[in-house]
Amino acid sequence: MSSKNNVLICLFIFHLLAASSVSGSKIGIYEIKKGDFSVKVTNYGASIISVLLPDKNGKIGDVVLGYDTIEEYLNDKEYFGALLGRVANRIGGAQFTLNGTVYKLVPNEGNNTIHGGPKGFSKVVWKVSKHVQDGPCPYITLTYHSPDGEEGFPGDVLVYVTYALKDPYKLSVEFKAKSVNKATPINLSHHPYWNIGGHNSGDVLSQVIQIFASHITPDDKQHIPTGVISPVKNTPYDFLKPRKVGSRINKLQNGYDMNYALDSTEKMKPVAIVYDKKSGRVMNVQATAPGVILYTANFIINVKGKGGFVYQPHSALSLETQGFPDAVNHPNFPSSIVTPGNTYVHNVMYTFSIKKY
Repeated sequence: MSSKNNVLICLFIFHLLAASSVSGSKIGIYEIKKGDFSVKVTNYGASIISVLLPDKNGKIGDVVLGYDTIEEYLNDKEYFGALLGRVANRIGGAQFTLNGTVYKLVPNEGNNTIHGGPKGFSKVVWKVSKHVQDGPCPYITLTYHSPDGEEGFPGDVLVYVTYALKDPYKLSVEFKAKSVNKATPINLSHHPYWNIGGHNSGDVLSQVIQIFASHITPDDKQHIPTGVISPVKNTPYDFLKPRKVGSRINKLQNGYDMNYALDSTEKMKPVAIVYDKKSGRVMNVQATAPGVILYTANFIINVKGKGGFVYQPHSALSLETQGFPDAVNHPNFPSSIVTPGNTYVHNVMYTFSIKKY
């Protein structure tokens, strides 16, 4: 079937579903599948719970860390696969000032707020509004209404996320949020723990990564940015050329947990490429966000995961594309404020391929 026909079929399905909805009031697991490429999500936290694709020998493997049961996700403290918001990452002092008003948030990491607070978007049940499991354009759209004052944030916000599979071996993620009645910070991301060698293959230190960013936003001991934007040159954070993840990790206290300021000014910009020699899998990440957090699962210690496999530090890496952390308290950072009537949009594309040599 031609790609043109696929597009027409996709448009037909989209318009057919626009007038209907799938109940999302109960917590469930939903799959989207395209041949030997499949993704499963749960509407609890709009979380990605598995990504299955072949390696260079055709063996199918799951390349994200996670759990076997919904109950384990309900008790999860690691944000495995979760959607992060209303503001991903940290806000220093759990407060910010907007239009002359001081907003005090709910702290959940010392004196700071991380990933939206104790009841961030990763800890709520989303509505499944559209779901096409397979066919030429499998996708799922989940929605959530964040009320005014939730975790201290101002204004009602309507949030949408769509996960879609595209040819060949592409996972598209589109975050959207509408500010209904008040200006408010919005910074959506998500937290798959990627190990493209397979979730149970051990650490990622020998995997090769390239990050298309020549600057970082250094932080203090509480991981709150200082406001400075510094070059990566002559630091362990320099991945402008492909390097093994573990090549200089011993120069850091625990591992990587840093925001990179992406270089490209294009709307959809290159973020990172990850390569695992043993499996041959390659993951190419692009996004519209200005930054990306590289996190190397530093505090995943003796966490029992899928199939009883026990995850340890550096058993995965996260590439959380997003606005800069604590942007609400740093005027020199790209603004995260969305005003009423305007729509926040953040697109991410994961392209998987195989390198057989």
